[in-house]
Amino acid sequence: MARGGHNKDRGDAERKCIVTGEVQPKAGLIRFVVGPDNQVVPDVLGKLPGRGMYVTADRKALEEAKKGQFSRAAKQAVTVPDGLVDEVERQLARRTVDLIALTRKSGRAVCGFEKVKGWLAGGERVRVLVQASDGSERGKTKLWTPEGARYFGCLTAAELGLAFGRQTVIHGALATGRLSDRVVEEATKLRGLREGNDSDTAVGKDKEAK
Repeated sequence: MARGGHNKDRGDAERKCIVTGEVQPKAGLIRFVVGPDNQVVPDVLGKLPGRGMYVTADRKALEEAKKGQFSRAAKQAVTVPDGLVDEVERQLARRTVDLIALTRKSGRAVCGFEKVKGWLAGGERVRVLVQASDGSERGKTKLWTPEGARYFGCLTAAELGLAFGRQTVIHGALATGRLSDRVVEEATKLRGLREGNDSDTAVGKDKEAK
């Protein structure tokens, strides 16, 4: 087992993206399989049977894969359903929300500006700072990402609300732990679809600790 409770083999496993040809850790790729009806099916959880086809978690790469790369990778004619990329995004968003909800239920997450600020200022070991993509930029810049933590702004206020059992949430923080590491993995993929792989420069990601 790797540090943080992860299976080291799973985290270190690499696959080649069928679009870019780059070999990279599976954590940054979306897996697809061909179903019994020869239709391409997203396998966000990585558990469906069949030979996997991997695409970088980036909207442009996924759109490009629809133009023939799936058929070439599968070595057969396949059907790509309409809205495949949007479905991948929907599943990733739901997966991220569910993992944040599990983190909250385990007592390892808080929401609300004052509570999050208290964690950041009080020395709580924060692994993830999350802020709603549609929240006030002025309010979001008043919080900071601690050294060694990760920032994500790819979920909406309504989606974060679902994660924290409220109607809407703008600010949230997750403490260090295995669940938070899983949130990082899934949120990174979601960010690739919603913001692109240049999102490391998005607001908040690399804000200096205050």
